Amino acid sequence: MSTQLLNRVITTNPSWSALALRIPVGIIFAAHGAQKLFGWFGGYGLEGTAQWLDSIGLSPGYLMALLAGGAEFFGGLALIIGLLVRPAGAILAFAMLIAIVSVHIGNGLFMSNNGYEFGLALLAVSVSLMFSGAGRGSVDALLAKA
Repeated sequence: MSTQLLNRVITTNPSWSALALRIPVGIIFAAHGAQKLFGWFGGYGLEGTAQWLDSIGLSPGYLMALLAGGAEFFGGLALIIGLLVRPAGAILAFAMLIAIVSVHIGNGLFMSNNGYEFGLALLAVSVSLMFSGAGRGSVDALLAKA
């Protein structure tokens, strides 16, 4: 990878505002990914998530569970520490788009009906971080100075 490309990826807005988005949303994503991958926090783990994804037509379920769980878990950790936040935001935004379209859109907006409002909020934050970068208090900001 060229230095110029790496600099474009880690360059970030010098404000603290992204931190207010990164930490709570990173925790949410990492926790949801841990449910899918490891069965933590009441989740179904890889096998259960794979079976469910197969049942809704996202096949092969095991691969889809690995991709979704990995994106959420590792993307969430990336947001928390502020490392490679732009690509993490892009991957998480894509994951939320898939979740909204394949699972929630037919249920309307509201969470009370398993609608897409929560996914939409996570999508918005992910896109915002993809454009703004990690901000201050991040590994990206430290690397950009080096």
